[in-house]
Amino acid sequence: MIQEKQICTNCVMDTTDRAIVFDHKGVCDHCNTFYSDIKPNWHTGERGAADLERMANKIKAAGKGRDFDCIIGMSGGIDSSYLVYAAKEKLGLRPLVFHVDAGWNSQIAVHNIERLVDGLGLDLFTEVINWEEMKDLQRAFFRSGVSHIDTPQDHAFFATMYKFATEHNIKYILTGANLSTECIRNPLEWMYFQSDSRQIKDIHRQFGERPLKTYPLTSILWHKIWLPYVKGIQVLRPLNYMPYIKEDAKTLLMERFGWQPYPQKHFESRFTRFYESYWLPKRFGYDVRKVQFSSLIVTGQMTREEALAELEKSPFDEASIEQEIEFIANKLDITVGELNGYMELPKKSYLDYENQQQIYKVGAFAMRALGLELGGKR
Repeated sequence: MIQEKQICTNCVMDTTDRAIVFDHKGVCDHCNTFYSDIKPNWHTGERGAADLERMANKIKAAGKGRDFDCIIGMSGGIDSSYLVYAAKEKLGLRPLVFHVDAGWNSQIAVHNIERLVDGLGLDLFTEVINWEEMKDLQRAFFRSGVSHIDTPQDHAFFATMYKFATEHNIKYILTGANLSTECIRNPLEWMYFQSDSRQIKDIHRQFGERPLKTYPLTSILWHKIWLPYVKGIQVLRPLNYMPYIKEDAKTLLMERFGWQPYPQKHFESRFTRFYESYWLPKRFGYDVRKVQFSSLIVTGQMTREEALAELEKSPFDEASIEQEIEFIANKLDITVGELNGYMELPKKSYLDYENQQQIYKVGAFAMRALGLELGGKR
């Protein structure tokens, strides 16, 4: 029996998230978690400003006498770009801009990084991932049949940054992750934890064709326990302590730095653009715009009616998708026929491969109990 589609009466999340739960008013658990757990404990006014000042002072003290006092991972997207600006101009920090090139940068991403770095007089460090290994791992994820094929790229980003911080004894890593535009999370079925190195190794063992000699691997225990509690390296999210409105941030970056916007969040990567706009909705029926729009709805940055109207449009450009598919296939050294053939493989999930899900569950429970993380019950 086919499940009747139901959509939240408050946001635009629906039963394509198979774990979704609705209350008697038709409001989903994503929204209820935001209103009960996140919003009351999320402070961007005077309290947030005071917390932010204390954070900045600690970072400055730790970096005294050094060339920079923290590192910021920058992709060229809106969140990381605004964070770089805010860290330098609002907080008075001396960040090293850290970029990981996994082989899929769009021209706009390169442009935006250059404009921010030059405009703010900052230094840029770029780590280039071994392309042959990245390519092999991405093909392995395609062949595995799972939905979360962007994991190799995402894992490389933060694993490389953690490694750099450890080697250079940098105590603070700043990230653009934020509640304002990301308070509603992608269902686990759509996007599994990118940091699960056990799953990466298992999928590569079954479907990879060459050894991963230099590909950077991290683990949940290493970066959640070893780094913060043994090495004293902290990952901070400054945007959660200040008013952060997406459209206002976009306008500021465009007017001051000549920053260029993207059609959709995360589209600074050509692979992520293909993955989120075509692969997920076409093969699995997962439209990440629902998550992104719903976050903006509950934080008052978009109306539900505006979101529904946008969702009526195709998630990908119908006129150019064939060229995009050809580009992805050529980059991965496979034929267009092989790439299209991956669309027809049996659908698998993270549960079909070795994983560390139980560790994540225990860790999330502990983080919420200690008040170190808001929301995230799902």
